[in-house]
Amino acid sequence: MPTVVVTREPPIAVVQLNRPEVLNALNEELMDDLVRSLEALDADEAIRCVVLTGNEKAFAAGADIKQAFVEATPVSMLAQDLTTRWERIRRIKKPIIAAVSGYALGGGCELAMVCDIIVASETAQFGQPEVNLGIIPGAGGTQRLTRAVGKYVAMELVLTGRRVKADEAKAIGLVAQVYPSASWLDDAKALARTIAEKPPIAVRLATEAIDLAQSATLDAGLEFERKAFYLLFATEDKKEGVDAFVNKRKPTFKGR
Repeated sequence: MPTVVVTREPPIAVVQLNRPEVLNALNEELMDDLVRSLEALDADEAIRCVVLTGNEKAFAAGADIKQAFVEATPVSMLAQDLTTRWERIRRIKKPIIAAVSGYALGGGCELAMVCDIIVASETAQFGQPEVNLGIIPGAGGTQRLTRAVGKYVAMELVLTGRRVKADEAKAIGLVAQVYPSASWLDDAKALARTIAEKPPIAVRLATEAIDLAQSATLDAGLEFERKAFYLLFATEDKKEGVDAFVNKRKPTFKGR
């Protein structure tokens, strides 16, 4: 069984984590397959947006503890070079929507947060329970969660390991939308298609600008935004968008 299943539905693609027997626990094989799949889709001109998901029971319930942690040492953890895989996902240029149903815990929550948008089924549960194992989040959980929900909420969640249900996750800013459990994946795919209809260059630069807002000063972010704004006036898609607006028709964007 493949650990990752890719379904192309141009202009979108669905990438499904596929270790249901362990609630999609993350191990080296799955992460390697995931990175390769996402990078291949990033290079595919027919695909403009990606939905990353699991199954109804779990997006990913965390790291595969038996494989990853039981005999682990600082040297073995260093040799795994976990950071490189996560950074390669972060550098994917096309928007990735994490569609979460069931558990997104530990590394699963961190994987969702490395995506550009998180949407959730009513059944979703998020959390960083690493403290219960005597460790802390190690794939961006302390940093991305804090940027998403603020210091004090992040501190409470990380220090207690408490799980957050979908409605609370939306209320604190971790989730963009909560969808009915009967249609959550279809709704996520509909969102992806809406984004895929937009001009790809503008989508890419908007994504980069918003990401920069989390790590740069306001002045640096404003400078990037201003230059990206000017740059888009050189694209064919800008001309198409303005012409379509003036002539009251639907635009067709080509990514040029």
